[in-house]
Amino acid sequence: MALARPSTKSGIGMTSLRTRERMLTRLREQGIKDEVVLHVMGEIPRHIFVDEALSIRAYEDVSLPIGYSQTISQPYIVARMTEILRHGKQLNKVLEIGTGCGYQTAVLSRVSKEVLSLERIRPLVMKARGHLRTLKCTNVKLDHADGSAGLGEYAPFDGIMVTAAASHVPEELLVQLAVGGRMVIPIGTSTQTLYLIERTNAQSGNEYKQTKLEPVKFVPLLGGVS
Repeated sequence: MALARPSTKSGIGMTSLRTRERMLTRLREQGIKDEVVLHVMGEIPRHIFVDEALSIRAYEDVSLPIGYSQTISQPYIVARMTEILRHGKQLNKVLEIGTGCGYQTAVLSRVSKEVLSLERIRPLVMKARGHLRTLKCTNVKLDHADGSAGLGEYAPFDGIMVTAAASHVPEELLVQLAVGGRMVIPIGTSTQTLYLIERTNAQSGNEYKQTKLEPVKFVPLLGGVS
């Protein structure tokens, strides 16, 4: 697929198409195989989601601060979690816990029919709304809310992505997963591991398959709002 010509911030040369293509080459070398995800990663301008002073590093494979003790995940983790959640299929209704600056949300909006995203920090909600509006992500519903409880009134979801590390898999999120649905979530405190949770039993609807994936590092999943 051809990549869309990126918009840029004034005076920043590292937002070029060539820079994004280098990112995609690196993602392929790191094992990302889903070409739909790769196309989306190349299409979405990651540099608009970080402070202008950090824009020159936007396409490096690093997490970057976005304020309020939060970060934007490194491109590999965004691509990897999206690839796992998508599993080669178009997603319908997806719940995201932890909007942050909205970058992962924007990626999900390109591979899902509908994204509902929850963020507990109000200034980040406002910042993310501005970014998503700029990119015309009209299939996203973003709320300022405690994401640890999920969004039961809109359940079930065929995909749930948690972008902060929980101490355990929250029962509230398990029951909101549709039969056949998938949840990607980092688990742990000092040592964190990415897990895939699949709801597998079409009869009772309460059996889950848990797959341990790889080490990760996320900010902690916290309750409440601020």
